Amino acid sequence: MDLDEVLVFTAAASGGSLAEAARRLGITPMIATRRLASLEQALGVRLMHRTTRSLSLTPEGETFLPYAQGLLETERQARTLLRGDGDGATGLLRVSAPVAFSIKLIAPLMPSLLDDHPGLKVSLDMSDTMPDLVASGIDLAIRVARLKDSSLIAKKLAENPRSLVASPSYVEKHGSPRTSGDLINHQCLPLHGVSHWTFLSAGVERHVRLQSRFSSTSIEGCHAACLAGAGITLLSDWNIADDLDAGRLIRIRLEDAAPETLAIWAVYPTTKLVAPKVRVFIDRLMGALGKTAKGNA
Repeated sequence: MDLDEVLVFTAAASGGSLAEAARRLGITPMIATRRLASLEQALGVRLMHRTTRSLSLTPEGETFLPYAQGLLETERQARTLLRGDGDGATGLLRVSAPVAFSIKLIAPLMPSLLDDHPGLKVSLDMSDTMPDLVASGIDLAIRVARLKDSSLIAKKLAENPRSLVASPSYVEKHGSPRTSGDLINHQCLPLHGVSHWTFLSAGVERHVRLQSRFSSTSIEGCHAACLAGAGITLLSDWNIADDLDAGRLIRIRLEDAAPETLAIWAVYPTTKLVAPKVRVFIDRLMGALGKTAKGNA
């Protein structure tokens, strides 16, 4: 596959026309047209519907676009590494991370990270669901979970201890559970679709059914409802440190069990190299996680 032809395709997709692609690439419209036609012939599919006035991607073109962008990005990474120009942390880094994690830990890193790497741009997709990394063109996903998808490449960044918490007003009105079994008598605030919380008792998992009249598709919704006094929820320690220090939330310690500790993972698509821009981001994030862990100790 000729990368010059791939470049014409991605430029036309972003520019909206072959004429604009030719202008950006410094070639004639005729050459751009020939290169796109040659790429379509090599792939055996039509990638674009084009008339004299408009251009749009075919379904095959939409499928191929993120792969084409990945091919060009991989070539750029290779050239950067071979030249040895600095750390190679340039270009657009597409990151997906949970909403709360993005707000608390990732966004605050941006000023210093971007100052230290002038050629770097970051696009942060704040989502509590795992995207299709290849199809969406995501370079890196951060997830706090048990990972089950073996088709992904994952690196464990840190442990993610969690705590049961409630507001002082809730505890004053309803009391505090002493054991995991007591949770059935309390209003719990789980994520949508979650009917049980997992605890560890003497190293053995225990699944506790929840009594719940409120749930949320985002952990931020559970957090906000908990602060308002709606019930007890289960949150990561990095997410509640400020609330505990300020007295807005109270940590609930059970006598017979402790919440299951998850992990924070960096997840990569299998079709891409770990680029320099990804490495510098991960290094910066791990530094922040280390400081957070010390602060919560």
